[in-house]
Amino acid sequence: MGKELILNAIRGQKTERTPWLPFVGCHGGALIGRDAMTYLQSAGLIVQGVTEAIRQYQPDGVPVTFDLQVEAEALGCELQWAKENPPAVLSHVLEQKGLSELKVPDERAGRIPIVLEATRRLARAGHDVALFGLVTGPFTLALHLKGTAVFMEMYDRPEAVKELMQFTTAVAMHMAELYAAAGCDVVALVDPMTSQISPDTFRAFVSPCAREVFDRIRALGLLSSFFVCGHAQKNGEAMCQTGPDNICVDENIPLDFVKRTCQQYGVSFGGNMPLTTVLLMGSEDDARRSALQCMDIGGDTGYILAPGCDLPYGTPPANLKAVAEVVHDEYKRQVARELLAKAAEVTPSINLADYGRTDRVIVDIITLDSEACAPCQYMVEAVKAVAPHFGDLVIWREHKIKQRESVEFMTGLMVRNVPTICIDGQIKFVSIIPSQEELTRAIQERINEKLHLKLRERRGRLLVLGGGCERCEQTWAHVQQALRELGSTVEVERITDDETIYSYGVSATPAIVTVKEQVRAAGRVPSVEVIKEWLKELQ
Repeated sequence: MGKELILNAIRGQKTERTPWLPFVGCHGGALIGRDAMTYLQSAGLIVQGVTEAIRQYQPDGVPVTFDLQVEAEALGCELQWAKENPPAVLSHVLEQKGLSELKVPDERAGRIPIVLEATRRLARAGHDVALFGLVTGPFTLALHLKGTAVFMEMYDRPEAVKELMQFTTAVAMHMAELYAAAGCDVVALVDPMTSQISPDTFRAFVSPCAREVFDRIRALGLLSSFFVCGHAQKNGEAMCQTGPDNICVDENIPLDFVKRTCQQYGVSFGGNMPLTTVLLMGSEDDARRSALQCMDIGGDTGYILAPGCDLPYGTPPANLKAVAEVVHDEYKRQVARELLAKAAEVTPSINLADYGRTDRVIVDIITLDSEACAPCQYMVEAVKAVAPHFGDLVIWREHKIKQRESVEFMTGLMVRNVPTICIDGQIKFVSIIPSQEELTRAIQERINEKLHLKLRERRGRLLVLGGGCERCEQTWAHVQQALRELGSTVEVERITDDETIYSYGVSATPAIVTVKEQVRAAGRVPSVEVIKEWLKELQ
């Protein structure tokens, strides 16, 4: 029943209950007490982890694994392994080689045989779940192979990028064929980096590739899904037009928007349970409430309940079991519905009032986790590439929202999407990886702004207090004359408000106060020559 529920939902049919698809990637390692690095390099451990997830979470579908670095590694990219995350691409092979030197990897390359062996063993086990084979999307694989230079080349050398993506499309189609032969029921094209480009760019570079892959999956007799994470709402319609059977998104895109867009094109949909604020850091009640809210919006036709992306390694199993209870048990659903009245928001506790007032410019990158999320990784890489040019004038730091304090920080800055770059507390780049020129310009503008403020503080000001009387007007005239004669650019301000005047401790006007808050004259009209001396001190 579970497998058929998933397949029917992907076909856009009404289902008797909402199908449930937890994206168990390296979290499978946590379930059997193995770190991510060990887990993702062993077919046997992957089978054990997925089997344990099926036992505990009662899913209707599971991915064999969730690792978008398999193809890049097979093509020669160096990986950096971690204990609680899938590996990250450390080096980009096309920085050392030409595209003509690369060949579509076969079933013996890199860890591809490990993933295929795990698929075959899980398929033979006969679990009542739909097995998903996850293929790295053409655009994300292009970023892995070439690095962020792809973004600039899309403008400077578009034909070269299209040639690269023809190659990555061929890789994706071959991986789909291998997964189909190994026993997968659904092949999902996972292309999170597409959240970083505009709809026009998506249609120019990604659409032809994705359409080709989905046509191939259909020809293999399998169903397809298009996974994207990040702020990809702008590309929702373009994604549907590439012809997938299903689209799956994370919490950055409102589920009701996804539903409307997908139904317009006859595409089923899935998502968008919050990964960190609910499943990782929330309580069991939070997980139940979130699941019920998604199910209410998703409805009973063509919707699959799922988290937005790969489950974090340390996700508490109790939270996922709570979701399973809501999916499978009508009574638990009723209880969860009663809990909807309770607020479950994270309240920022960090005082940001003085944020950004240091001499240095602070660049904050709010991410899911740059070691586990490709858009986040390349956002961090963009900052890493630019920050050293400013020496110690710039400090950068990453805030992974898998940690509660980072969520509070994110909330305090009013950040709504990840990845996002903030400069001195101001949101600058949201789900768009800036070019080196754009990021350099944004940082330089902030440095210039701070320098201007600092110069102003050092040069000081001269305040003329008082107005409405002849002596005040005469004092103001003397100040203006002194400025002209000196050619001074010292900032001069006239204050006539009694309350402000009293705040300087002045009881008689006209009066003059310098930036050091020294009363230089009170109850008398100073001469032009005297004022000129005061102005010289402020130069």
